[in-house]
Amino acid sequence: MGVSTSDPDKGVALVTVDFPPVNALPVQGWYDLADALRTAGRDPEVRCVVLAADGRGFNAGVDIKEMQRDTGHAALIGANRGCSEAFAAVYECEVPVVAAVNGFCLGGGIGLVGNADAIVASDDAVFGLPELDRGALGAATHLARLVPQHLMRALYYTSRTATAAELHAHGSVWKVVPPGALRGAALELAAEIARKDGCLIRLAKAAINGIDPVDVRRSYRFEQGFTFEANLSGVADRVRDTFGKEERA
Repeated sequence: MGVSTSDPDKGVALVTVDFPPVNALPVQGWYDLADALRTAGRDPEVRCVVLAADGRGFNAGVDIKEMQRDTGHAALIGANRGCSEAFAAVYECEVPVVAAVNGFCLGGGIGLVGNADAIVASDDAVFGLPELDRGALGAATHLARLVPQHLMRALYYTSRTATAAELHAHGSVWKVVPPGALRGAALELAAEIARKDGCLIRLAKAAINGIDPVDVRRSYRFEQGFTFEANLSGVADRVRDTFGKEERA
C-alpha cells in the first residue's frame, strides 16, 4: 500500500499508486506521490515516467473521511497543498509523464491526468469532477485540458463523468484498450518516448511547458481559494456531511 517506483524498461520509471479500497489519497499520500514523480524525473537514466494505479480505479480524489474526522481545517489545508504539489509534480516532471488510467478517475485524478503529457485508458475508465457533490471546488483547470470549454462546464456543474472513448474522440486520450492491456499499452508508449535522446526529450518537455497558454499551478491555486471560502462559510461542511449517506439510504 502507498506509492512505489519500479523500472520495467530501459529509460522508463513506473510510479504506482495503491491506496485501497478506491485510491482516495490521504494528505501524506499526495506528498508521497509528488516526491516519487520528482525523484523519477530527476534520474538521468529516466526518459519517461508512467503513472499508474493498482486496484479498482485510478484515483478517487482526496480521502473525504480523513477530512470528516478532523475537527479543524488541518486536513483540508493539507489536502489542498498536497494535491497542488502532486499535480505540479506531474506537470513539472523533467521528462514526459504517461498516465495509465483504469476504472474511475475522479476529483484529484483529473488533476493528475490533466497535467500528464499523454493518457492511455482502459475502456472502462470514466473521468469526472464530483466536487460540487463533495463540498469542494477545484481541478476545472485540469478538466479544461481534457475537453472543450462548454463540455467542461457542463461536466463540472452536473458532476457527470465522461468515458475514455469520449475523451479519445476529443483527442485528449492517446489510446483506449481493454483493462488487461492497459499497463502494456502505457509502457509501450513510454518506451517509444524513452528511445529519444535523453537531453533532447528534457529540453522538449521544458519547451512545451514554456509555451503553454495557461499557468496551471497558478490557475489551480486560484480555484482553491474558493474551496476555502466554501469551507469558511459552512456550505462545504453541509454538503460534505451528506457524503456516503445517499448510498446507505
